[in-house]
Amino acid sequence: MTKRNLHRDGTIRLPGYDYSWAGAYFVTTCTSGRANLFGEIVKNEMRLNVYGRMVQEVWNGLPGHYPHVVLDAFVIMPNHIHGIVVLADDAGLNDISVGAGFKPAPTTTPPRHGLPEIVRAFKTFSARQINESRHTPGTPVWQRNYYEHIIRNKAALNRIRQYIMTNPAHRKKDRENLIRYR
Repeated sequence: MTKRNLHRDGTIRLPGYDYSWAGAYFVTTCTSGRANLFGEIVKNEMRLNVYGRMVQEVWNGLPGHYPHVVLDAFVIMPNHIHGIVVLADDAGLNDISVGAGFKPAPTTTPPRHGLPEIVRAFKTFSARQINESRHTPGTPVWQRNYYEHIIRNKAALNRIRQYIMTNPAHRKKDRENLIRYR
């Protein structure tokens, strides 16, 4: 097991690791006070309410704000989300963004944001939409921190995808509704 640092701001990060590096990351973040805000589980399926649909929309919009982001498996639960964020390498990004045809090749590389910035933006944008809808500006929607895990190989990626896809059916078995892969 890899040692992690608990920084002064309370976040847990792998020492010496740059979270803007290309790779796949498993992310979990919970609602403030673990409030059931996004819908309910009915017959082992998550039924999103209006706030859950807002969260889904913001998640799906991340690649539009961060061109190097590719989204993988994702689930919204009543009081948390699980998702896999893939940060594409620059070679893959250039292959996608340049394309063929009449557009000139870009002369500058877009800024490369790391996982903390992407999660911060997701939480900020979704909280803003939810709070505007509820007429509760500034009310916390998310807990301050989030859990992240660097996905190191294909087997781990497949296990985490499976966990995410089956999370609504297994929610009652997982006391904290969270799982951590090492």
